[in-house]
Amino acid sequence: MNPETPPIRVLVCDDHPMMREGIAAVIASQPDMCLAGEAGDGREAVAQYRALQPDVALIDIQMPDMNGIEAIQAIRAEFAQARIAVLTTYRGDARALQAIRSGAQAYLLKSALRKELTEAIRALAAGKRYFPAEIAAELANHLGQERLTPREVQVLQLIARGHSNKQVAGELTLSEDTVKGHLRNIMDKLGANNRTHAVTIAIERGFIGL
Repeated sequence: MNPETPPIRVLVCDDHPMMREGIAAVIASQPDMCLAGEAGDGREAVAQYRALQPDVALIDIQMPDMNGIEAIQAIRAEFAQARIAVLTTYRGDARALQAIRSGAQAYLLKSALRKELTEAIRALAAGKRYFPAEIAAELANHLGQERLTPREVQVLQLIARGHSNKQVAGELTLSEDTVKGHLRNIMDKLGANNRTHAVTIAIERGFIGL
């Protein structure tokens, strides 16, 4: 690094202290980076970004109080040029697309951080985007597929919790026939063989969580 070039200031937002410590250690080992600050939940992430205005923010999707997607939306609403990478344990394409639509320019799997973290930080600081090959491929595989409607996601979320068609109908004030129709559409869109298979695919792809 050129002595006259200031280091890339990084904000780390994750609700697990050990994850933050690990990332901070990697950043500290790089001569062209420094830790600007840390946050343990979504609201703190927004407040810390506002106070510190780092060059790059790393934000976990699953955080208490305000999740990562909501935090990204709040930050980008106030700081349109914010450079943000999403941190996640999931490779589901629905989550990736949601993060991208919210304004994230990078998507990093926690399992691959050791290999990709510094490369992603440098790419974002240089105004570029960063998506690992496996994430980019998954997105490409599903781009042509129909998205689930909000109602279909509601139905699938209740089924994932063990609700029968009758219980889903009662919960959503629908007829059982309507619920069955939603299920047929869901299975067609996801390429699922049955309701259990549909739930499995939906979780893997990030349409629903448990």
